[in-house]
Amino acid sequence: MTSAREVVRDLVLLDGAVYAAVAATETPALDHGLRRLSAAADHSKISLTTAGLLALRPGRTRRAAVLGVLAVGLASAGANLVVKQLVRRPRPDRAAAASSAERHVPMPSSPSLPSGHTAAAVAFAAATGSALPALAFPLGALACAVGYSRVHTGVHYPGDVAIGALIGIASAAAVSAGANRWPGTPAAVRRPPS
Repeated sequence: MTSAREVVRDLVLLDGAVYAAVAATETPALDHGLRRLSAAADHSKISLTTAGLLALRPGRTRRAAVLGVLAVGLASAGANLVVKQLVRRPRPDRAAAASSAERHVPMPSSPSLPSGHTAAAVAFAAATGSALPALAFPLGALACAVGYSRVHTGVHYPGDVAIGALIGIASAAAVSAGANRWPGTPAAVRRPPS
């Protein structure tokens, strides 16, 4: 019978192999754009700018923006203050993977798992998209691109991104569910009447 430890070991090996394959694949046409996308997602700048623009329009659009920002806050706290501190996975070794310096962003000093960028981007996309379905696909695609950019630039393993995405989805679900149940929820967050 296979033990849980053996399964985890194999998943870590697979995670490293996928990271190494991405690092070894030359993609000069993508490197600049993905590096810029990764940097633009620092501190949730893309999500917060989008929320600011959405908040200019009242009603359902403003509600979507507020839900998105709340989800970003919850996902960021969960990823960065809880999970990273519990797991403390080291960052990938870009030099050992022979990753092209053209695609690098500065290596964060925080632990690798999970990807906070991905958690926040997915949380914003899921929460905002649930309130404004027309934005679900473009925001979801952007969140996927942000997640991949973190692997492409060499600062995260694919598994870090996958766990970050799960945290983002859970955060969005919690915020969306809680927005209609918590007493004293501001009108901008409560679901408008149909």
